Amino acid sequence: MLSRLGSRSPLLTSTRRLCAPALPKGVLTTHYKKIDRATDERWQDIDMERFADETDLLIVGGGPAGLSAAIRFKQLCNEAGLDYRVTLLEKAAGAGEHTLSGAVLEPRALEELFPDWEERGAPLKTPVTSERLGYIPPWFPSLNLPLPIMSGTPTDNHGNYIVRLGNFTAWLAEQAEELGVEIYTGQGGVEVLYNDADEVVGVATNDVGVAKDGAPKDSFERGMELRAKATLFAEGCRGSLTKEVIDKFSLAAGSEPQTYGLGLKELWRIAPEKHRPGHVDHTAGWPADNNTWGGSFLYHLDPSEGDGDTLVITGYVVALDYSNPYLNPFKMFQQWKTHPSIRPTFEGGERLAYGARALNEGGFQSIPKLTFPGGALVGCAAGFLNVPKIKGTHTAMKSGMLAAESAFSAMQALPEPAEAEEAAEEEEEMPPPFTGPVADLGPYQSALEGSWVYEELHSVRSHEIARDHTRCGEMWVVGVRGAA
Repeated sequence: MLSRLGSRSPLLTSTRRLCAPALPKGVLTTHYKKIDRATDERWQDIDMERFADETDLLIVGGGPAGLSAAIRFKQLCNEAGLDYRVTLLEKAAGAGEHTLSGAVLEPRALEELFPDWEERGAPLKTPVTSERLGYIPPWFPSLNLPLPIMSGTPTDNHGNYIVRLGNFTAWLAEQAEELGVEIYTGQGGVEVLYNDADEVVGVATNDVGVAKDGAPKDSFERGMELRAKATLFAEGCRGSLTKEVIDKFSLAAGSEPQTYGLGLKELWRIAPEKHRPGHVDHTAGWPADNNTWGGSFLYHLDPSEGDGDTLVITGYVVALDYSNPYLNPFKMFQQWKTHPSIRPTFEGGERLAYGARALNEGGFQSIPKLTFPGGALVGCAAGFLNVPKIKGTHTAMKSGMLAAESAFSAMQALPEPAEAEEAAEEEEEMPPPFTGPVADLGPYQSALEGSWVYEELHSVRSHEIARDHTRCGEMWVVGVRGAA
């Protein structure tokens, strides 16, 4: 047995060759932001010039925050009779396709953005009709203790809607395009562009046709530059460009370090007799132990959300400050589904889709400075998730709307660009890339701090402190905090 284990299996060896990255030993990445291509002879004869395009407002990220910003900006343009250009980049192949579906949506921001959202056909078809909050004690995991849901507290979902968030995002994209927003899907921003004054003047999209070993293929094409008077970063939690601007401009210097969670979601078709459209179920506790924060959700969609299917959206969230290095959030989620009070819902059902995403959980104390020369942070890029509510879509949308209003005012204050002289040659040369002046979005900071977003997050600022000390303190905050 020992000799067989010590020998190499041909199948195992060939599998390793197929899966192994085509990189030299000791090289972890070939990304040009980490390894300068000027030092690689394979790139010496490659044309590295980028095509540059200009826009007025550039939004990086096509989630609810970015789309709400685009829509609000264009609404203001139409009201004032102005035709500013708005461009939005979304890395997914289609709007909403990278939005992990399933959420309870508080419609407050939507009602401000589109008071006639029902007439417009917004996909909010499942109002919350019933809800339950439970605690599964780790020391007695067969129980599922009901907790009271007091009116006006973070866990009160009266007036909210269960939505498929990907569908809602796609609907927002349709509204944005109708207003004249240019949405480019399948294009991710990979590099922040700065002028000589270190102001943000846009982003560059990704190069294509690069081999695994970092060499250019015959199909290599350089990404393009999108330069703008104002750039909004709406990448969501831990976006790569967001991290860069936070670090470059020391935006987090005056706030507490951000903390994170991992949320896992699944979409299920369950037996019709077990389906309760409009029902919301949350639990905290087991399978998380007393040193780990974890909680679940189970939402029953209206059959109209799934072409008559009896669908539920379920998931489990684990805070990433757990102390057990062997903890597996995915396995915890699967274990939770075996609980005697949960398992019957899924028996005889079928899982249709699944996914995971990171969450900002730092709350009020971890919000960084929102503006920098030439741009601003909106949505989960800044961390506006209300953790006790388990909701961030409404706050993200409102932040995007406020940033758009500040950008619109700042845009009007910029000097008119000088008209380019007509070129004498038959073929006119491309104008030089835009380098400024950029819009001052400073008022966005004070606008956000004067909004209901700031007030809401301030009211639950003690949640992280309570849940870090005791599980009972955690449940007190979740179930009761906010009534005062």
